[in-house]
Amino acid sequence: MFNLVKQWFWYDWLVLLFRICFSTSFMITMCYLSEDFTIPFWIVFVWGVISFSVPWFCLQLHYKYYLIAEILLSGGLCLYLAALFPESYVTFLPIAFMIASNSAQKSYRWSAPITVILIPFMLSRLSQQMDAVSMILNFGLVYTLGFAFHLLVVNHKQSGIIKDQNVVLEQYISQVERMTLLEERDRLSKDLHDTVGHSYTSIIMGLETLRTEVNTSEGEQKIDSLLKLTRNGLDEVRRYLHHVGSSQESLTLMQSLQKLVDDFQTFSRVKIRLRTFGEAYTVSKQAQMTLYRCLQESITNAVRHGQASEIVISLHYEEKQIRLEVQDNGLGSEDLKAGFGVNAMKERASNLQGQVYFYSKPGEGTLVTCSLPRLEEIKEEMVRLLVVDDQPYIRDSLRIILEQEPDFEIIGLAENGEQAVDFCEQDQPHVVLMDLNMPGMNGVEATKLLKQKWPRVRVLILTTFQETDMAVEALQNGADGYLLKSTEPQELFEGIRLVHRGVKMITPAITNVLIDHYEMHPASEAKAEQSNEYGLTSRELEILECLSKGMRYKSIAAKLYLSDGTVRNYASTIYAKLGVRNREEAVEKAFGTSE
Repeated sequence: MFNLVKQWFWYDWLVLLFRICFSTSFMITMCYLSEDFTIPFWIVFVWGVISFSVPWFCLQLHYKYYLIAEILLSGGLCLYLAALFPESYVTFLPIAFMIASNSAQKSYRWSAPITVILIPFMLSRLSQQMDAVSMILNFGLVYTLGFAFHLLVVNHKQSGIIKDQNVVLEQYISQVERMTLLEERDRLSKDLHDTVGHSYTSIIMGLETLRTEVNTSEGEQKIDSLLKLTRNGLDEVRRYLHHVGSSQESLTLMQSLQKLVDDFQTFSRVKIRLRTFGEAYTVSKQAQMTLYRCLQESITNAVRHGQASEIVISLHYEEKQIRLEVQDNGLGSEDLKAGFGVNAMKERASNLQGQVYFYSKPGEGTLVTCSLPRLEEIKEEMVRLLVVDDQPYIRDSLRIILEQEPDFEIIGLAENGEQAVDFCEQDQPHVVLMDLNMPGMNGVEATKLLKQKWPRVRVLILTTFQETDMAVEALQNGADGYLLKSTEPQELFEGIRLVHRGVKMITPAITNVLIDHYEMHPASEAKAEQSNEYGLTSRELEILECLSKGMRYKSIAAKLYLSDGTVRNYASTIYAKLGVRNREEAVEKAFGTSE
């Protein structure tokens, strides 16, 4: 009841004041006329108190209860007084006005005939002060005025609600615009790093190799000046990228959520409390963005759809997960419909192996819970590389490009298979980047010998030509992957890391040839048949196979030449088809324990 009163508008208080004034004057008049009552005065007095209070309390519950109580109690009392005092029929006029002003939806279909026709007709028969038609017309006019007041109130309420929702939506749009700009800036900085940065590096690498072909001092000076200009341009790009990304990482999770709450309260009349439990720790940018979006959508829905006046936000830092709870005191609903915002929340959480739950009940508000597992960032270990190629320019180019990555260490450069074997005798690398066409011992023979002597050494075939026959032969001899030298630098880096972890990396250029050369393994065929019982497509089966090997979304995207978001969408679809929550359950359900 108290929560309902807190949500009253000015006209609710006006109606209550009108009722109090009318009932007070009515009770005073009855006190003066108490001697003429045919029943004890205290009964009439109690009847009057009940006629004032009961309908008003019923109105707080439901308008239909009010109408029934008002017609029976107040209308009955007016009929009794009209039978004793004919002039008292006018006491029903304010009651008729209040009945009309509180007749919502289609209740006027039955409240109007009773208020305008039935009771006025009975009053005319009892009081005999006015003929029935005139009394019906008078009460009809009052009922019309009351209903017009009702329409005015409804229009004012709707205007207020629309105004409040517009304010909330404007604030929500401004937040979405700000976060979208931040995400776009982050994407732009990454794109610039992967394109412009590597282009500058390739130019520097090419200019360095031209030194051997320039014999004049003037030519060397030009190369030096071009190198200086290019390096300065690369430094400028790096400084710009650092400046672009700095603003996004300046706020912690709690600070960003608090800023969202403060901005929201500035534009709305909602009271919001934000509290934390547990010892705070750093979360990934993806997790921070997911929790931010979840809170943003939850408080907007609470005000826009639930008409909440108070929201309590709890952020729990737990050992294995971080949990955000948003509880409001809104209307609540037993059948929440998942709109675009709700589905976006669930998809973001699912991409991080998290969950979003909703609990809502009429009169109890809505509780939104977003839980994300605490995923520690995987630290890339140092990968020791051996580059084998008969072209000095290619060897130097690969060395310059690969040395940009902090987790790559070039331990040697070899120009043929024999030198590669000698290097491995002295200092075994983690990954060997092997060319195929080389004088003396070619890449296929060297791969076979390396895998026989050192099975743990990974061999990644890296060649300029799409020589599928040699690629198949190299893979048959134990090669761990096959990539073209035309591969983008970022894809090359990720491919090396994947091969180092034991993942087979094969460029799509020779995938069809491999299918022609190999028949599917019976166990793999059984897995595919078992998994396909759930309606998985060939691409979903391919991604599920990568998930079973422990590959991350970024690694799968690099391997299959897809975007990171596309892989996450595929994973969400796979989890939904299998009815599971994470990759472990998906692999277990799809493949069983036969591995």
